[in-house]
Amino acid sequence: MSPETILIILALCISFYMAWNIGANDVANAMGTSVGSGALTLKWAILVAALMEFAGAFLVGSHVTNTVRKGIIDPAIFTSDPNSYIYGMIAALLAAGAWLNIASYKGWPVSTTHAIVGAVLGFGILFSGFGAIHWNKVSQIAASWVVSPVLSGAISFSIFILLRRIIFYSKTPVDSAKRMTPFLVFFVVGILTLVLVFKGLKNLHLDLPLSQALMLAGLTGLLGALISIPLVKRVKSPRSEKAVEEFIDPKVEKSMQKVVMHLRRVSESVTGELSDEISNVLKKSENISTRFEKYSNIKHVSTEYLTVEKIFVYLQILSACFVAFAHGANDVANAIGPLAGVLSAIKNGVVGMEAQVPMLVLLLGGLGIVIGLATWGWRVIETIGKYITELTPTRGFAAEFGAAITIVLASKLALPVSTTHTLVGAVLGVGLARGLNSLNLRTIREIVISWVITIPAAALLTAAFYLIIKSSFS
Repeated sequence: MSPETILIILALCISFYMAWNIGANDVANAMGTSVGSGALTLKWAILVAALMEFAGAFLVGSHVTNTVRKGIIDPAIFTSDPNSYIYGMIAALLAAGAWLNIASYKGWPVSTTHAIVGAVLGFGILFSGFGAIHWNKVSQIAASWVVSPVLSGAISFSIFILLRRIIFYSKTPVDSAKRMTPFLVFFVVGILTLVLVFKGLKNLHLDLPLSQALMLAGLTGLLGALISIPLVKRVKSPRSEKAVEEFIDPKVEKSMQKVVMHLRRVSESVTGELSDEISNVLKKSENISTRFEKYSNIKHVSTEYLTVEKIFVYLQILSACFVAFAHGANDVANAIGPLAGVLSAIKNGVVGMEAQVPMLVLLLGGLGIVIGLATWGWRVIETIGKYITELTPTRGFAAEFGAAITIVLASKLALPVSTTHTLVGAVLGVGLARGLNSLNLRTIREIVISWVITIPAAALLTAAFYLIIKSSFS
């Protein structure tokens, strides 16, 4: 067997390994909130994500890809030594896959794009020194560690606060949810159409001008809203007259909590006879506040509130499907981009700026993603859906929708964002809307550390694998 044949087989196997790890780590982000909220079981989440991711990767995955992802290094530096380029890209795929493998085992949601960027960075420095790296690109990617989670977190926080105020603080939550649903469907379908146009379908050269994209999004959103109207009318409200009479405005509950807080401060500062009177008032106020809180907790598990959550189950699944499709179309290039470059270099003997992607390679990438999700995806799904904060369908919807809006804004404003970081930030934003105590700070700390070390870890692994592969074929 010739060295070229061995290299092709090695590149195909390692590319499949990389795709498997993308499925195990990155794909889980799209479905993590759906599983955590109970909108989908783990089995159905894997089936739905597998279908949407494979469709995105195989049907609209890039047929022409950059041979070196994200413009970190210039392929022209390998003109005189295409073999080193081949060894380096194989090493980069293996290193990025290995790091994702470790992250998935730990349940860390890390960016596959950052992993392959770090891998290419390590190879570029080893081959041609620090001067060969486009550091402005690297700094933009590093900026996404902050931009992605902060932006998506703020948007998801705002969406959840708005939903809580309009629906859950209403005297008739189900009726409010039914009135809001067509408008929510309009924005959800419209925004997610923009996600596909800007992020997922650009590989089919459907990156429409903003005006045309907005028109298409508006039409699809309107169609979705019209379809939702007769469907939502079928939802029956379990509301009773007694429930309306017993309604307590949440603003009153919050005001009572503030009264208790101020009385405690006064009680600590006052002495003498007045102190006894204030203590009595404080005790009565605390009793009233506790009764309000108990009533609120009972109300939140009532039939009416469960009905509202059921409505949002469908909205959350819809948004998760769109995100998974767009992710499959876009991020499969992290596995097949370097592979296409390697195959092209072996076939032609030169390193090009771009390479054609055969359909069989797209099929390989799509299958790898699906198998990775099915076998190991549950680990990261649990982290996103259960270990950061407690999720319900409304909270999960707010997170998914906030992430989708962030992706659209970032795509058109040329902001460097990671899908992984965006979704994690969105979940954090929803959790923060319920108070800092609702967040698992230990899990968050581990996730942030894993983000920071992804690029250097992938770079160091690539350098080691490159030296091993080069010595094996030299």
